[in-house]
Amino acid sequence: MEFSETASLQKVWAWLVAGLIAYVPANIYPMLRTSTLGQTSENTLMGGIIELVHHGSYGVAFIVFFASILIPIAKFIAIAFLAISVRKPANLGNHGRLVLYEVVEFIGRWSMIDVFVVAILTALVQLDFAAAISPGIAAVSFALSVAFTMLAAQSFDPRLMWLAENRVES
Repeated sequence: MEFSETASLQKVWAWLVAGLIAYVPANIYPMLRTSTLGQTSENTLMGGIIELVHHGSYGVAFIVFFASILIPIAKFIAIAFLAISVRKPANLGNHGRLVLYEVVEFIGRWSMIDVFVVAILTALVQLDFAAAISPGIAAVSFALSVAFTMLAAQSFDPRLMWLAENRVES
């Protein structure tokens, strides 16, 4: 099978765009639906973070903000930068791009932590008469966004960085 630079980058961009599309409803729609004694409330990601701050849980709010907002956005930017930098020369050399690639790959393993928290809460709090927690559509969208960005990172072929470097040198 012959290596195709264009096909490799097309896969990266396709998965990245799919991840971005799934990330939008993950932030717009409710992540959790909580029912307590007949009263139901829904929280989006940012709404949940604000709620945590109002209750004085600053550390947890920061962790949720970091894991749910900052990390995914940083992953989108990093993968897009890597894909662009193999076509146009970048100030970041091969070593810097390789470190960025490895960081994105490492973070991918931990990106599903939000979805796991929602799943655990849903499983643990099911006292139908007093309280119940159920995942919202945002949980599915967030899981899809994470999976798509993981596929985008895995589709990126690190050999492209060296090919780009060789093109610049010649």
